Amino acid sequence: MNNGTESDLGIREFQRKIEAIYYQKDSSRGVSGSFMWMVEEVGELARSLNTGEPNSAEECSEFADVFAWLASLASLRGVDLSACVRDKYGSGCPRCQGTPCSCQHRRGGDQ
Repeated sequence: MNNGTESDLGIREFQRKIEAIYYQKDSSRGVSGSFMWMVEEVGELARSLNTGEPNSAEECSEFADVFAWLASLASLRGVDLSACVRDKYGSGCPRCQGTPCSCQHRRGGDQ
């Protein structure tokens, strides 16, 4: 629901912010426990996508929760999420390097 006037919080900066807020709690919960929390949040996002209004405050909150748990899991494993994303998608589609992707496996409903 950002109207474009707010500054962007990059992936690395976001991961660091989530570490500062939650790392102590999440590390005591461990990777497995934290992963289960993320899966629960993915379920809440699925419910919002199926029943909610697109781009509603609730839907945006669920997207943010899933992203926060993903960042937390990456931190618990010592993974730089920003580097992972850059390395895999920085040149476009990892298979065909196209932008947009021209791979046949992503055509139509065969996702």
